[in-house]
Amino acid sequence: MASQNKQHVPLLAITLFLLICLSCTITVFAQYSPRFACDIDKDPTLEMCAYCDTKLDIKTRVADLLRRMTLQEKAGSLVSVADAIPRLGIPSYGWWSEALHGVSDTGPATWFNKTVIPGATSFPQVILTAASFNESLFYKIGQVVSTEARAMYNAGVAGLTFWSPNVNIFRDPRWGRGQETPGEDPLLASRYGATYVRGLQEREDGDKERLKVGACCKHFTAYDLDNWTSVDRFHFDAIVTKQDLEDTYNAPFKSCIFDGNVASIMCSYNMMNGKPTCADKELLEDTVRGEWKLNGYISSDCDSLHFMFKAQHWKKTPEEVTADALHAGLDLNCGMSLKNYTAKAVEMGLVNETVVDRAVTNNFMTLMRLGFFDGDPRNQFYGKLSKKDVCTKATQDLARETARQGIVLLKNSVGSLPFSRLGIKSIAVIGPNANATKAMIGNYAGVPCKYTSPLEGLSEYVKTTYAEGCDIKCNSTTNFEKAKKVASEADAVVLVMGTDLSIEHEARDRTEIILPGQQNLLASEVAHAAKGPVILVVMSGGGMDVDFAKCDEKITSILWVGFPGQEGGGALADVIFGRFNPSGRLPMTWFPRSYVDIVPMTNNKMRPDPVTGQPGQTYRFYKGKTVYPFGYGLSYTSYVYRLIKAPSIVRIDLNKAHGCRSSPTCDAFDTSDSVCKGLELKIDIMVTNIGKYSGSHSVLLFSSPPDIFNAPQKELVDFKKVWLESLQRSVVCFRVNVCKQLSLADEEGKRKVALGRYLLQISDIKHYVTLKI
Repeated sequence: MASQNKQHVPLLAITLFLLICLSCTITVFAQYSPRFACDIDKDPTLEMCAYCDTKLDIKTRVADLLRRMTLQEKAGSLVSVADAIPRLGIPSYGWWSEALHGVSDTGPATWFNKTVIPGATSFPQVILTAASFNESLFYKIGQVVSTEARAMYNAGVAGLTFWSPNVNIFRDPRWGRGQETPGEDPLLASRYGATYVRGLQEREDGDKERLKVGACCKHFTAYDLDNWTSVDRFHFDAIVTKQDLEDTYNAPFKSCIFDGNVASIMCSYNMMNGKPTCADKELLEDTVRGEWKLNGYISSDCDSLHFMFKAQHWKKTPEEVTADALHAGLDLNCGMSLKNYTAKAVEMGLVNETVVDRAVTNNFMTLMRLGFFDGDPRNQFYGKLSKKDVCTKATQDLARETARQGIVLLKNSVGSLPFSRLGIKSIAVIGPNANATKAMIGNYAGVPCKYTSPLEGLSEYVKTTYAEGCDIKCNSTTNFEKAKKVASEADAVVLVMGTDLSIEHEARDRTEIILPGQQNLLASEVAHAAKGPVILVVMSGGGMDVDFAKCDEKITSILWVGFPGQEGGGALADVIFGRFNPSGRLPMTWFPRSYVDIVPMTNNKMRPDPVTGQPGQTYRFYKGKTVYPFGYGLSYTSYVYRLIKAPSIVRIDLNKAHGCRSSPTCDAFDTSDSVCKGLELKIDIMVTNIGKYSGSHSVLLFSSPPDIFNAPQKELVDFKKVWLESLQRSVVCFRVNVCKQLSLADEEGKRKVALGRYLLQISDIKHYVTLKI
């Protein structure tokens, strides 16, 4: 679904889409030529229609089209497999395609064909890409993915609207879909989402009105539980405070619109505070379209309206559910509900046809911006893109580079990594993910150009021997002895452990955050049988309690590789043998196993609760021990910091009528105040690489604000990536917008700038700055 991997689509959804597509399989999804409206070559009379006139502005064209449509034709244009309207020269259009980390065949509007386009570049799963903390990389990946998508559209095997990225906050380490997100931090998720969207949507010809492809930020909002113990996403009611909604859950979506100009927002399955998100006017119409000014359409997740009626029992009839969703601001329904019930809802007086017109207009405006109504796309700007532009060497090299930049070095005993090919002549590659292929690409992946497994990647460097040890669930120790024997005969051991989609994925949340089954035991026994260094590689979407390995002297190094994409094995080998100096940093906290016993997944409150003993969630609020903290990551070299310039006091110049001028107890002012314009902190840091290895380095700027509004104890304010040769230094300049980057949400969800002392921290550099009137 918009939120489903094909391997795990519920039976209901499969049945529904088989029925939807039964009559349109041949006409919609089986042709290998692009689908488009206004084919004047086939129907010259369309040249007289204003909606086909590319010289007119888009609003005029859509208005002309709308007045020609019947109510039922409008209803048929509100669903993910939109009806064809032959009399108007409009073919059926499939809205549902996916491009989370490469063009995917998860949605029915995009597929691969051995003779047309057999596969597309499969980048690392988002959680690992986010670990690179590299915005230029996020943008470049978006550009590559949209180029391959356009090439596939021209070949007739893809749509133009892609329901990606997933920018939900990775609130709980057990969430099976956390792998799809940029992590637990709102700033990182916001920067990733907006930048990836721009990479997908922005055209190389600079046309600001048009779109290369249409992106979609999902799932709005407070969606971070799929199927945990007895609770599933279709029945879950997330209880969220206004404060948490503003400073955590909604932040990435707001950034998608303001900073990314995203073409779509998708509402989520869950209810929030007693109301389905897809029927919440305050969320959709008032906030997304009204306050944030979305320039595009709002879609439901797949079958959301069906679940609102059947599972959540929101209203007594499907017509009432339809009316509620349309009134709330929904424009498109992944499924069939709006097609089936909209006309009747209008006839029953539940919704006015003008509301339907608004939804149709938003959908067709998007397709107009994509060129769908401009005739044959092969005669347009991206018309020359074809199979030759998919799975190129350059795109596959970028997939490898992305994995290398994301890999996080968590432990490294002296003399362990990187390996030297002179000193290490043989490696035992052991573990359930040692020869992984499909496991490397995670949720929402398509068909990759190829796979480079860890075993294959390491074999490019030295002689390798392989032993699985156990499968991913590792319920048997039968093959442990073989693994130990192989380990005892090699110069070094690389243990590739972790999870795959049988452990964590959409519709499957974890109940434990340790390595599955007996994997801990396998790692420990192999390590103690080995004669040389032992590297533990954790392949997973979520964090793990690997304290056993952290404390085991025989396990000399630990690497986290996420789900590293099609080139993951090659990237891993490059890091292990020092061809690439690791620079990734964890985009989420790795909690101890005890966390799952004290924090239920159903608790959406971010802040600690002294009454219940809840320790808070994510690094911003959690008060407790960690295995590895957010932002942690080692390198083969060492970096030192020196503060060059930063203010100690920033004076706020308020006008005489401002309440804070006359109130001795004023502790904050509103971000809507005119004083916010141009209010900036300038912080310059000298970073020096004092080691012998060159490498890229992520510089993270954190702030600990004054103790007001139950503020975060620490939060990321900005980050930058720099490349430094050995013994090279560079000045990193941060320009912090005080009202945007240092503001806090009060208890009512209003943005305020607190007066008082802030602790700014970059690595071991700490600097205090005071904001005062």
